[in-house]
Amino acid sequence: MENENNVKPSKSTARYILELVEVVVIAFALSWLIRTFVLEARYIPTGSMLPTIQLQDRVIVDKFFFKHFGELHTGDVVVFHPPSGAHSSDDFIKRLIALPGDTVEIRNHKTYINGQVIYEPYVAEPQIKNMEPVVVPEGSVFVMGDNRNYSNDSREWGFLSIDSITGRTLFRYWPFDRFGPLAR
Repeated sequence: MENENNVKPSKSTARYILELVEVVVIAFALSWLIRTFVLEARYIPTGSMLPTIQLQDRVIVDKFFFKHFGELHTGDVVVFHPPSGAHSSDDFIKRLIALPGDTVEIRNHKTYINGQVIYEPYVAEPQIKNMEPVVVPEGSVFVMGDNRNYSNDSREWGFLSIDSITGRTLFRYWPFDRFGPLAR
């Protein structure tokens, strides 16, 4: 028979609850830090990026690495705080079309960057309206939704400050049958 005096006492209930609270607080703090500064899952509530991003798709957005270790490229799908002319306080998601110094023009249902037609297989339908050539100023970019005829974008409210961009999409994670990177 084993000696009852050799059995180690179990942790007290108060100590167990304190450790549990500690673990939960640390988990929430780490989750908040990651979501705020590194990666964020985003739900897509509008159709401005159809057909690339469907209503209710979910994407992962890089909020850290593109700012510190990479650069923006035409074709990137970015998340940003819209300018005041967009009349919205909710973040937008659009495709980056032109960088600082580029000339953007829309004519005959096609987008031209620096006089060259750009290949846009992701666009929902031909653009209805033409747009005279404009030069993107330093510190700004030109963005448009893939659903061009139904998107509130740079054609309506002008250039987007690069400082307003909060992240770049990495991939779609929901629904699973469309898991993967977004079309460029």
